[in-house]
This record gives sequence, structure tokens and C-alpha cells, in this order.
Amino acid sequence: MDVILTQDVPGLGMAGQIKRVADGYGRNYLIPQGLAIVATKSARKQVADIQRTAERQRTRERSAAEVLADKIHGLTLTFVVKAGEGDRLYGSITSSDIAEAIQEATGEEVDRRRIVLDRPIKTLGDHPVTIRLATDIAPEVVVVVRREEEPETPAEAPAEAVEAVEELDDEV
Repeated sequence: MDVILTQDVPGLGMAGQIKRVADGYGRNYLIPQGLAIVATKSARKQVADIQRTAERQRTRERSAAEVLADKIHGLTLTFVVKAGEGDRLYGSITSSDIAEAIQEATGEEVDRRRIVLDRPIKTLGDHPVTIRLATDIAPEVVVVVRREEEPETPAEAPAEAVEAVEELDDEV
């Protein structure tokens, strides 16, 4: 089946291109998702319009990505977490955590799927992380993972806390 892509499809092609795809892929995925239309004679006449529209969209997205890249390039994100022996975290820092921290720091939303992590961060230290905003726009942020302070023992507890506990005991 020949289809005309109406949007850029990763791994397949750019908007406005005519591609031969498997019938099921075209009928069940590309066309229902609005990513392509069947390449009929009348549709082939629309190819130039589709290409111009897609080029304008890519230009807008690229300029937005450049502005966002300027805001987040070199940003340092600090996470304070619990860690065990050998500086291993009890949990991990994931791309969702990093996206949330970027939004808190800059006010700009970054899709977690654009954050390039081979695997979740599970150790203390500094970790450089790449954010792929466009094909050739990939700013880097530094994720700093620090150990959470250990809980205080009762002997080290502040006097106010001890007094508050004693007041509660008196009331009971």
C-alpha cells in the first residue's frame, strides 16, 4: 500500500513523502492515527501543501527547542535520597524524576521520553544526562545525587522535641 505521510514518522519518513508500507500497518496504525493518507491521484496533488505545512511546523518546533535548550543547558539538578552501603540508592532516579525537576527549576515542561538514560541512576555522585529536544539539539544537564542525612538518635534530638514529647506524655 502506498501512503502519503502527513506528519513526520520516526523510522519511516518525513511529512509529504510517499512511502510503501504493509497494508495492515497503513490501515490499522498510520491512517487511524492521522499520520498518513492513502496515496490516491487526488492526494498526490496535495503533497506539496503537506510538505510546506510540515516544514513550517518543524521550524516552529526547532525554534522552541532552541529556546528551551538555552534555558536548560548546564542546569544542575540536585536530588537528596536515601542510600545504603557502597553508595547505592534504595530507589533510583528515573527520567520522570529528572523531567519533574527540570519543570520545577525552569517552569518549562520536558517530555520524559526525550531524556536519554541508558538505565536509571542508582548511585550517588554527579551524572551528566542528555536531553534530546531535536535531531541536532541536545543540551546536557548534570544530575547530582547526594545522600540524605541519617535520622537523629534520641540523644542528639533537639531539646524542643524532647519537651514536646514530655508534654504529650503529661496529657495522657
